[in-house]
Amino acid sequence: MLIDYHTHHVRCGHASGTLEEYVLRGIEIGLTQLGLSDHMPLLHVDPATYYPGMAMPMEELPRYVEECLRLKEKYKSEIDIRVGLEGDYIEGYERQIEDIITKYPFDYVIGSVHFLGEWDISDSRQLAGWEGKRVIDVFRQYYDAVQKAARTGFYDYIGHIDVIKRFGHKPEEEIAELERETLDVVRSCDLAIELNASGLSKPCEEMFPSHRMLEYAHRIGIPITIGSDAHQPERLSENLDRAAALLKEIGVTELATFSGRKRFMTAF
Repeated sequence: MLIDYHTHHVRCGHASGTLEEYVLRGIEIGLTQLGLSDHMPLLHVDPATYYPGMAMPMEELPRYVEECLRLKEKYKSEIDIRVGLEGDYIEGYERQIEDIITKYPFDYVIGSVHFLGEWDISDSRQLAGWEGKRVIDVFRQYYDAVQKAARTGFYDYIGHIDVIKRFGHKPEEEIAELERETLDVVRSCDLAIELNASGLSKPCEEMFPSHRMLEYAHRIGIPITIGSDAHQPERLSENLDRAAALLKEIGVTELATFSGRKRFMTAF
């Protein structure tokens, strides 16, 4: 069972490759299922004055879904395409988020926290946002947002749950309890998480989540899926062999897959 549920494409502004190029690459490398999951349009900042290339424009969203559905039908005999969205959680914009994710026939919606207010903590252009802040305070604010995202009921799984570590920031204080508390909330909301292999190529040099968080998630029964978070077609499924090996090492025998906003567990 070869799957990749986390991918980005030219529409989002900071990736390359058309949706069809991803599909053809998925067929070439033998994926069983390919999830198309571009970024939800920005809701809380003005795209015209904010940092460029953050997400697809709102007017592109229906075209994105239409193209995904067309490709799903066109290539159904060669690859199983799942239509998804990475739906940023923005506190205070819950109604607008819900409107988007319920309007279209998604197979799954990834719940990711990139923004703390107007600060995108995953954007290398915004590292100055850390200045003058205690690292532990940012981590607490971030995990509070993840917990709130889980409780909305909007999402099917939480994406790169510890992406706050992306640029190598580490609190001096112990955060294991905060991580466990967040995973407990995810479990209580019956959500899955992903093992996102892209962290291996980031300054943190570690997948999202960490081995410690992944082991705890498995121990308490949180379903797990995998994704490369590819931003170029040639990087589709990058390091997912290492992700699969890690999952098997900790005893995971099934992957979470999604269709029509329902979760299915599949042996791998």
